[in-house]
Amino acid sequence: MTFRRFLFWTHLVVGALTGLVVLLMSVTGVILAFEVQLNDWARRDYRAAAAPAAPLPADRLLEIAAAAAPEGAAPTSLLVSADPLDPAVAGLGRSLYLDRASGEVLGDGNGRMRRFLRSVMYWHRWLALENESRAAGRAVTGAANLLFLFLILSGIYLWWPRTPRALRNAFWFRRGLRGRARNFNWHNVAGFWLALPLAVVVVSGAMISYRWVGRFIEFAAGGPPTASAQESLGDDGSGDPLPTPATPAADPPTLQSLLDHAAAATPGWRRLTLRLPEDPADPWTVRSDTGAGRQPSHWRNHRFDRTTGTPLGVGPVTETRAQAVRYWLRFAHTGEVYGIPGQIVAALASAAGALLVWTGFAMAWRRFFPKKHRPEKQKPFGPDDAFEV
Repeated sequence: MTFRRFLFWTHLVVGALTGLVVLLMSVTGVILAFEVQLNDWARRDYRAAAAPAAPLPADRLLEIAAAAAPEGAAPTSLLVSADPLDPAVAGLGRSLYLDRASGEVLGDGNGRMRRFLRSVMYWHRWLALENESRAAGRAVTGAANLLFLFLILSGIYLWWPRTPRALRNAFWFRRGLRGRARNFNWHNVAGFWLALPLAVVVVSGAMISYRWVGRFIEFAAGGPPTASAQESLGDDGSGDPLPTPATPAADPPTLQSLLDHAAAATPGWRRLTLRLPEDPADPWTVRSDTGAGRQPSHWRNHRFDRTTGTPLGVGPVTETRAQAVRYWLRFAHTGEVYGIPGQIVAALASAAGALLVWTGFAMAWRRFFPKKHRPEKQKPFGPDDAFEV
């Protein structure tokens, strides 16, 4: 048996075993690629009718959020948008949306759309299994995801056009084809155009499913920083020593002053997120975002002394190349790292995954269960195609 024949049959068997799970993850992946936009659309009623003349300061908004929080819960963050019509969002285990003019609690956004998307995510990650069974569901989807990566790589080798004519046939959808020839053409075209983004989606999914994949990626990208390297960078990762905290002031800084400072230091900011650390020794942190929301390259951390509010420095959220790669892969999974264009590509890649499974099943069915006495009015594929191995 030649290597090509062995690889073909392995490809076929693995595809048959994992196809249904891959199909489920691909279909749900198309929906989840636009999760943020769908949630924003569902919460459109939270937007104010007019911009507030004097929005409430962050300190007051957090007081209101703390009063509305369940017993034992406390706010951990506050997000404000550059768009004055958007509500403020307090984080306290769940999101709490507040009107920035009146402080009115608008809700937690847990409407029908969010519940629908959560159920889609449960199917995508755990086959909708609950409680202790989630580990089994995660094992199945994680294994299917890794095997799908093998299908993509082996498919590139098997179906890669070996003649100029075959290359033209794999370049675009052909009209007038039926049955096996049509399925073969669709399988080729989907793989030809979207194999690379689909591989990125699959690798990033493996990183989310398996810690060892994340550790391997971190190692390949240079590994985590050593303690000595971190000390040489300074706590803000800027390479400059941090300023010595000033003598405590009589009045502690207001949280709104920290947001104002970060806003003034970040032209074109779109969102500011104030983090409330639990440890009194940790500094205040304000994350500024000039991108679409899930683009780590557009994030900056502004750090302030906990007692005086003295700025301690500004730095990226990722201090090492390994962290940057992990962040990139995390949001490349849904394409959000490149905004709407990236999300469209990720959705198309997931749709291509579904098409690859469907056409693969169809070709396998016709191979094992051919129709008898069926006239062949067209040659389904040529001798250079993988079905001829």
